[in-house]
Amino acid sequence: MSETRTETLEEREHKYVMGTFKRLPVTFVEGHGCRVQDADGKQYLDLVAGIAVNLLGHSHPAVAAALAQQSTKLIHTSNLYYSEPQVELAQRLVELSFPSRVFFANSGAEANEAAIKIAHKWGRLNRDGAFKIITAEGSFHGRTLAAVTAGGQAKYSAPFAPLPEGFLHVPFNDLGALKAATDAQTAAVMLEPVMGEIGVIPAAPGYLEGVRAWCDEQNLLLIFDEVQTGLGRTGRWFAHQHSGVVPDVMTLAKGLGGGVPIGACLAAPRADVFELGDHGSTFGGNPLACTAALAVLRAVEEEGLVGHAAEMGDLLQGILQDLDGVKEVRGLGLMQAAVFEEPVAKDFQLRCLEEGVVVNAVDDNTLRLVPPLILTAAEIDEAGAAMKRAQLAR
Repeated sequence: MSETRTETLEEREHKYVMGTFKRLPVTFVEGHGCRVQDADGKQYLDLVAGIAVNLLGHSHPAVAAALAQQSTKLIHTSNLYYSEPQVELAQRLVELSFPSRVFFANSGAEANEAAIKIAHKWGRLNRDGAFKIITAEGSFHGRTLAAVTAGGQAKYSAPFAPLPEGFLHVPFNDLGALKAATDAQTAAVMLEPVMGEIGVIPAAPGYLEGVRAWCDEQNLLLIFDEVQTGLGRTGRWFAHQHSGVVPDVMTLAKGLGGGVPIGACLAAPRADVFELGDHGSTFGGNPLACTAALAVLRAVEEEGLVGHAAEMGDLLQGILQDLDGVKEVRGLGLMQAAVFEEPVAKDFQLRCLEEGVVVNAVDDNTLRLVPPLILTAAEIDEAGAAMKRAQLAR
């Protein structure tokens, strides 16, 4: 009698998990600092950080301790009751950013859904029912139906038509196009200060300032999606601070929880229109997630990681510029991209894995790096050497 063959992890995943993700050929099982280990014991230097999520790297002692302690006290209660960690986190976010109040969710998409609802209600109250939101071509705001429609990439939204009405997409960094798209039904402008998913495209000098002035002149809300750019990644606490511009609404997620799911939507007094019952979330802002986020913010501050991200970003740019066939390097802080002259990025991503470095090819030509903020100069040198070996392995 023959033995029954044991199914592989890949086979079981295909059998039981919806096929919405294309996996790379590696299974990570453990991580510490900027390094992860696969199921075979191989170590990798992680320059993706769960797509800008693991702000403090893997298994940071402060986050692990906060989670362990809070999990023995109170994990969840719902928003029917007051929560000390939630209020403390909201206060800290406001102190770091601008006068506002906070709605907590579980992800960037949910935070952006809250911002969209705010824009709709604000337009009804302040602009005779205006509801249109101008966003950028190539932007990415999440995968819920409204958020994916807000994002300016048809490859993500077209399969789900009919889509919600009221979203207009204009070229990024084109103030004239944004002005031309504005009409009496426009309620808000929603932008990423640095477009992340499409390959790290920063706002051009003066662009955000011009958008802010236009929104003030036309009485529109300005929403900044800082889901990927926030919490020190670009060398400032929030990317919009590079321009000196303050939004009416800001959304956060990804790095906020250091790996624990949490999102936040901050609304300045002008945009703070939610009333009792207008919005809600069962898990949003629960004690466990908020405690983790507080630990992340304390560590970023105590370890000086905002300034460190700016310094390490310059070094990271240098190793990318030194790669063969790179025609452009762009980014801010530890949010960088390299654009190759030829469509080699995806193959290069696989070769980097073989050399023990985790990178992210966002398309055929573009490589994105969003590593933990704790990344050191020595690790950047190590990454550069591994990438050089990956190119030689062609």
